[in-house]
Amino acid sequence: MTKLYLSADSDDQRVEYRDRKRWWWLLSVVFPLLPFTGMALHAATGHEIALGFPLLISYGLMPLLDALIGEDQNNPPEAVVPQLEQERYYRWLTWATVPLHFVALVGCAWWVGTHSLSWWAILMFAYVAGTDSGLGINTGHELGHKNTKIEQWLARLVLAVPAYGHFTVEHGRGHHRSVSTPEDHASSRMGESIYRFACRELPGGIRRAWRLESERLALEKKPVWSVHNTMLQSYAVTAVLQLGLILAFGWVMVPFLAVHNVVAWWQLTSANYVEHYGLLRDRLPNGKYETPKPHHSWNTNHLVTNLALFHLQRHSDHHAYPLRRYQSLRHFEDLPQLPSGYFGMFPLSYVPALWFRVMDPRLLALPHVNGDLSRVNIDQRPARRAALYARYAKTGTPLNPSHA
Repeated sequence: MTKLYLSADSDDQRVEYRDRKRWWWLLSVVFPLLPFTGMALHAATGHEIALGFPLLISYGLMPLLDALIGEDQNNPPEAVVPQLEQERYYRWLTWATVPLHFVALVGCAWWVGTHSLSWWAILMFAYVAGTDSGLGINTGHELGHKNTKIEQWLARLVLAVPAYGHFTVEHGRGHHRSVSTPEDHASSRMGESIYRFACRELPGGIRRAWRLESERLALEKKPVWSVHNTMLQSYAVTAVLQLGLILAFGWVMVPFLAVHNVVAWWQLTSANYVEHYGLLRDRLPNGKYETPKPHHSWNTNHLVTNLALFHLQRHSDHHAYPLRRYQSLRHFEDLPQLPSGYFGMFPLSYVPALWFRVMDPRLLALPHVNGDLSRVNIDQRPARRAALYARYAKTGTPLNPSHA
């Protein structure tokens, strides 16, 4: 049964709202346990290939459900948002998800460490575990944007699972400030493949996070190499967890955890790639960039994957109002819209030719771009930039005369 929220709007009119997704948000909680379906199927059939079943669910079933069930454009009335934000149920769901990511990784490691598996099955299941821990970065993303001490600590804990303890620092104090600008390594550029993007984004995130945390600690007159460093706090938990798994299950954990970690990081890179592809904030007369607006992020309202990702895909509202909790994020009209949820967009991005064919025309057709490549965050390589101008000039895409 859904809960009824009552309030009054600015005209003192009665407002009623029921969150019909209230119990469906539990999908975000249980989704990290998906690898156990592969273990169960392996136990039942004896076929090692069954360990890859979670990938079929994520990248086969989930996009299909998104296509069949469609989008949800429902917004909670602003009059009841304060009640939604204070409702403890919603934050308890994110808190409860944190230990489940530890359970999932330990369960996967136990299965690999106690069964005689082929080398390819170990690597495949490490990939499964890595995609699952990529969801942990998503949980850490939701928690890391909140200002309570417990949620900040829970974010560091869950980010320890994929060894990505720098993310909260890099994302909140770095990416959100420079998003959709050429200066942001976590914002992908038009004409840039995900593989080239990863070479900028992954090392760039660590460097920026370390610089930002060092600056914070210097202002507080505290040493960088100390317990006060929030990144090191998370990495310490990573060391205890992953070294413990090696001690418990042997050296097979070394390649298993290495693949697991890299794949988890790749999941975050995949999300960053699709979330801001080609979008550009205007530069103001004073040389600074305009404040991030909803149209500086790609959005998707596909219901099923949003329920599995704590509404991450309503990314436009999130970047405009980063403190807003997942249950309150809104749909806006005329936003840059992805044609599928993230589980459909990730595989598309892994084939650059298909990605460019789908996304470049969509990017140029946006109302605030209108075919003008000067309004796009474009690949900075001269040859690639020239090729993009030549291509879209030839196809009749209108260009700013100064760039034609």
